[in-house]
Amino acid sequence: MESLRMIETWPAPRAAAAVVRGADGAVLGGHGPQDHLFPLASVTKLLTSYAVLIAVEEGVFELDDPAGPEGSTVRHLLAHTSGLAFDEHRVMAEPGNRRLYSNAGFDVLAQALQQASGIEFGRYAAEALFEPLGMRDTLINTAHKSPAGAGGLSTVTDLALFAAELQSPKLLDPSTVRAATREVAFPGTSGVLPGFGHRRPNDWGLGFEIRDGKAPHWTGTANSPATFGHFGQSGTFLWVDPEAGAACVALTDRDFGPWAAEVWPQLSDAVLAELRG
Repeated sequence: MESLRMIETWPAPRAAAAVVRGADGAVLGGHGPQDHLFPLASVTKLLTSYAVLIAVEEGVFELDDPAGPEGSTVRHLLAHTSGLAFDEHRVMAEPGNRRLYSNAGFDVLAQALQQASGIEFGRYAAEALFEPLGMRDTLINTAHKSPAGAGGLSTVTDLALFAAELQSPKLLDPSTVRAATREVAFPGTSGVLPGFGHRRPNDWGLGFEIRDGKAPHWTGTANSPATFGHFGQSGTFLWVDPEAGAACVALTDRDFGPWAAEVWPQLSDAVLAELRG
């Protein structure tokens, strides 16, 4: 896809991107080093969330099992409504009242899965998600880093496989994926979208940000309200637009900043325009 050549102009030492069709998981185009291992930052949360949803379907625990602060559940942690602070295990609100984007909450989430399954979280994610999909170079290192972001490493090649799974699930029941990515968890909850300010509401599914009517946004102006995904502070993003029938992955090695807020939407709009023909 010619639109992906836009990443050559990005002010990042290295960038790679791909577009994945939803109907059959085909990679419609790729540009840049597809097999280079990039730090994912918060795009890791998509992988962590999917592993948690697999654990729910396997009966390891349930979405409404207690986890985190008093009154919080697995569902609250996935939806950033547990009340935990951004990077501290400090309670800032009652569960379900505010969308407090929380890395600490995802640390607790991984610990809850590990405790319930008896399997170290990184290994559980590998066995339940990465290995079945053939994501050979992806890992979540929880030994010294967080499953919320710092522990995640992957390639465009691997994330293209994950993007295909999100659009045509094989590891989860499609109804589970629809609920996690298309249904707003705790509707009407407001909060800060990192890098873009306060949003009323700040819609989120179960681990997946839902675009809805947010503006400005890190996806394109042409992305549908149904678009879901995540971006990371390491200059990374993955979105799926169900109405376009496609997903886009972009990984870089330059931290998120004003440059990304400018060029990411431009790339997304160009990709969608090319898909429309």
